[in-house]
Amino acid sequence: MTDITLRKSQISRQTKETQISISLCLDGSGKATIDTGVPFMDHMLTLLAVHGFFDLTVQAKGDTEVDGHHTVEDLGICLGQALKQALGTNAPVKRFGLAAIPMDETLVRIALDLSNRPFLAYEVTIKDSKVGTFDTELAKEFLRSFSLHGGITLHVDMIRGENSHHIIEAIFKALGRALDQATTIDPRLSGALSSKGTL
Repeated sequence: MTDITLRKSQISRQTKETQISISLCLDGSGKATIDTGVPFMDHMLTLLAVHGFFDLTVQAKGDTEVDGHHTVEDLGICLGQALKQALGTNAPVKRFGLAAIPMDETLVRIALDLSNRPFLAYEVTIKDSKVGTFDTELAKEFLRSFSLHGGITLHVDMIRGENSHHIIEAIFKALGRALDQATTIDPRLSGALSSKGTL
């Protein structure tokens, strides 16, 4: 269910591996209430909400006794669906977003297009396989699911970086900033920003 005026959405997903509920408001102030069962993802999704000025509530339970893979992947699916639902069809938004975020020695750039043509280009090298208990390869899995189900062309480039935590944190901050740009309503538009008239 979508409220076009407030640009809100709610998504629920239940499988044999995960149970996820997400509430998203694109026109928020960065309020985040996140409980995924994967503490590092709680931190990353909070960063995304804060730097994107989204109000985001996430409740998730998954088979984390196995590992975090199913939960993180399904979080990407649900958040992508929530974004797409909140935007609605042919939303008069700026569509493109670009952000470069430094974090100490790290610099990450994200460019994205709310194109309805999902694609992930991920040029990131993380030397550590884990940050705490979090498998660092799951950052890419989340972004792949998010871009696919959100209909997003998403390019993620690590320009430089050494610390694995800093790299992933910069990715999520940049994602929030780029999404904030892309989802901003442009008053000059009456529909989708496309020469075709639709995405």
